[in-house]
Amino acid sequence: MMTRRNNEERTLTRSEMEIMNILWNNEGAMSTHEIQEKYPEPQPAYSTIATFLKILTKKGFVSYRKAEAGNKTFYFYPLLTRQKYMSQFMQEAKSTLFGNSLKAMLHFFAQSEEISEEDIEELIRMIKK
Repeated sequence: MMTRRNNEERTLTRSEMEIMNILWNNEGAMSTHEIQEKYPEPQPAYSTIATFLKILTKKGFVSYRKAEAGNKTFYFYPLLTRQKYMSQFMQEAKSTLFGNSLKAMLHFFAQSEEISEEDIEELIRMIKK
């Protein structure tokens, strides 16, 4: 079982998630300036994004490479896919909040969301596959 510290290190804050979404939506590595340009308004300061990138690097979500010789620019890229993060996040939520029961988790969402008959039928078809 993960310790509280390890669990926090594997979870993204809202601001960290925004940066990860930018990186996941991009085809290659990005500089801090490029990430700032893609950030929705109001855009945080360059130094704020740089701080978040440092945190994301420490948490193991991103890594970086330095530009060619003579250039001080660093280019950041994700170390895991969005799908892998979502899977880890949902597994942790299922374990922590629902006693590791998929049935309990699905029951919660079924009760708390307005699901149409059409969506229910589609979900049943998906489960049967």
